[in-house]
Amino acid sequence: MPESRSRPRRVSRRVHKRVIPLELIPDHRIRMVFGILCVGLFGLMGRIAWLQIFQAPQLEAKARAHQTSKTEPLGTRRSIVDRKGRLIAIDEERFRIWAHPNNFHFLGDDNSAFIRTPVEVARKLSSIISIPVHEIVARIGDKQSGVRLVEGLDASIASKIRELGISGLDIERYPYRVYPQGTLFANVVGFLDQDRIPQAGLEQSLQRKLLKKEHTRSFRRGADGTPLPHEIVPGSLFGDDLRLQLTLDVRLQDIAMKSLTAEVKKRKAKKGVAIVMNVGNGELLALASTPTYNPNNYWDYSPALFREWSVQDLYEPGSTFKPINLALALQEGVINPTDKVQDKGILRVGGWSIQNHDKKANGLIGFDKVLQVSSNVGMAKTMSKLNASNYWDWLQKLGLDSVIETDLPGAVPGQLKSKATFVSQSIEPVTASFGQGFSLTPIKLAQLHALLANDGYLVNPHITRGLIKGNSLLPSSSLSKNQLLSPEVTKTIRSWMESVVEEGSGKGVLTPGYRIGGKTGTAEKAVNGVYKSGSKICSFVAILPIDDPKYVVLVVIDEPKGSNAYGSTVAVPVTKEIIDGLLVLEKIAPTQEQAHFQTSKI
Repeated sequence: MPESRSRPRRVSRRVHKRVIPLELIPDHRIRMVFGILCVGLFGLMGRIAWLQIFQAPQLEAKARAHQTSKTEPLGTRRSIVDRKGRLIAIDEERFRIWAHPNNFHFLGDDNSAFIRTPVEVARKLSSIISIPVHEIVARIGDKQSGVRLVEGLDASIASKIRELGISGLDIERYPYRVYPQGTLFANVVGFLDQDRIPQAGLEQSLQRKLLKKEHTRSFRRGADGTPLPHEIVPGSLFGDDLRLQLTLDVRLQDIAMKSLTAEVKKRKAKKGVAIVMNVGNGELLALASTPTYNPNNYWDYSPALFREWSVQDLYEPGSTFKPINLALALQEGVINPTDKVQDKGILRVGGWSIQNHDKKANGLIGFDKVLQVSSNVGMAKTMSKLNASNYWDWLQKLGLDSVIETDLPGAVPGQLKSKATFVSQSIEPVTASFGQGFSLTPIKLAQLHALLANDGYLVNPHITRGLIKGNSLLPSSSLSKNQLLSPEVTKTIRSWMESVVEEGSGKGVLTPGYRIGGKTGTAEKAVNGVYKSGSKICSFVAILPIDDPKYVVLVVIDEPKGSNAYGSTVAVPVTKEIIDGLLVLEKIAPTQEQAHFQTSKI
């Protein structure tokens, strides 16, 4: 049996690292290491001290800026409502879409991102914003960022765009001014342009009052991202829900506008205005002008329409000023209510020939008849009894050459000849006696007839009641009243004006059960100081109820066409429709005498 061989065993060798005893390390090495450690420690401590002491304010400010966000005011405006709270102007929330093509991508359901081209984005947007794909692509063009795609979107459409989940589409919220009544109040309220800069009307004149009180709000985010109020200014967390309330009534304004527009169109006139005024406090219930425009798309109209004729354009009032003149003569005591005047149909003054509109003589007549037949000769003789200097002083005292005190924007003063001219030229007081030779605005004439209706007190016409919160009207400044005529004088004038409606040219506004006074006017129109042949301004002014006056209604129509264009045929029908609406809307009861008569008759 062969002898077995044993395999050699592998002997494992352990390598022992040599450990140098501490006492064998040279002292200078220990000191060097220790020094390095000390320098590092002191450097670290110095750095900590520098950050904690010297740089703490800057670092804290950076941290606060990173943690804090601010919401800037949007510049929203208060709503405008009528006397019953119906909306006239309001800020609506709209959205605009900004595109940043360099950031386009779509986040899938599995959170995976896919790069999208402008064409792909346009296809997704097209069905939502109703703009063709090629137009969206054209708007983007080759721009990489900051492309305004569309604006004026409502909240529902903006929400659908958010749901697309396309990065690179920013949705910006902004306020947009809307006028729910369209053309109805354009001449009064005005409008904002695309940059929200007021361009006309109350939007411009009451800019500060219409701007909401907004504050910059600051929020600091917590560790979990929850926004927390920071440095809150008193009142900044409360919304401004104040609204500007007007004295105007939407329903009466609609009646006035429709009737006025129809007559202006029928007569092919240049323009027209209708005013309804509360004689006791100066509130305007209706102020309609035509032609007008739609403030929601003002860019489609001529800027010439952006003015309000009733306070910005002058005209000669004609015969509607005769009751005012008779009141001055009565107040000065140069005539008595029972006096009469001889009307021969023609009168010569300083080489000028003055005639009645129908060139007829009316004989010996009272002042009620002077108004009924609108006698120019009778008025000229009557006012000649009043000293020309005193006459001019009264016209100025009435404010004919002053800017009327009103909140209506753009009011202009009337035009009155100088006192020297008025006194020295004998024809001037004569023409003024029947309402020509001077000019005023329709709103001024309405104010002067309110003077007759309000027992001689002059009130300022206005269209704003003030700011309201809920149904509560915030206190505003009181109305100024100035008595110029005695109540006895104004009562006499009103009785004469009532006779015009019952027996004269104002019969068209007769309403069973109601006592109404009025005066027609058909004035020749002066252009650059020269009376234009065939051009007239037809008007009618009414006071009602005559026994307890509450309202003045004035209608003025400029240059109506046709041979039968007079105050009685053009302005009276419009006034009648407005009065019918006013009686119903304001629930004006018939006079007791008339009501009793009607009941017994039934």
